[in-house]
Amino acid sequence: MTPRPLTALLLPLLIATPLVASAAPSATPRHLDVQARAELEVVPDQATLSARLWERTPAIAREGDGRHDSRALAEARQRLEERAAALIRTLEAAGVEREAIRAGSLRVQPETLHRPRDGDDEATPMTRTRLERPFRVTLDALDRLPTTLDALTEAGVDALDGVTYDLADRDAATDEALTRALQRARHKAELMAEGLDVELGGVISVTEQQAPVFQPRMMAMSADARESGGAAEYRPGTIGIDAAVNVSWEIEDAKSEE
Repeated sequence: MTPRPLTALLLPLLIATPLVASAAPSATPRHLDVQARAELEVVPDQATLSARLWERTPAIAREGDGRHDSRALAEARQRLEERAAALIRTLEAAGVEREAIRAGSLRVQPETLHRPRDGDDEATPMTRTRLERPFRVTLDALDRLPTTLDALTEAGVDALDGVTYDLADRDAATDEALTRALQRARHKAELMAEGLDVELGGVISVTEQQAPVFQPRMMAMSADARESGGAAEYRPGTIGIDAAVNVSWEIEDAKSEE
């Protein structure tokens, strides 16, 4: 048997195997990245007043565990609840809706007092308990703020902690800030494309670098409500909202004019 040439053996294999042309490496798509930020100043339309009422038990010498009897605590709590009810009635008489008044949880806090030393006698530590209830009053009309402050003062609150200015519709304000950031990004991209003599293509990606930051504005007030009065003028000012985005566009060569 005569051996077949090697070429004759490989020829069918070469014919049966399709030739695959190597693809040219794809060109890296050109893109233009833009960072943009928008700052929005809005006038608040809502105010929240924070106030506190408290009552104390009589001070007693701190001997043993220094605990007050249940009767003293019950009497202090009764006085506090009566004052809280009178506060709510006074606010309602001033035109504040019941739904706008929120009474916080009862807080019980021990307090230690030190009597001044009398000669060589050791100072006797005294102890008492303070029962406190916080209140928050939300106003949707800022022009009612002075009247409400007068009502709180008339009700004899022990402390006014301040006024927080806010927006009734935060979402609308943050949406506007984000929209302005996107508009600013497109304006910058179009300006850069014109300067580079290229055309913007489709958007490749959008990243929110900074979610719109909303921070209510706090105004401190006198801790002593009875001295603060209602004559002061409270200006709400403005609230700043920031938003930032990063947008990437495809870019193409500008079309030549024929």
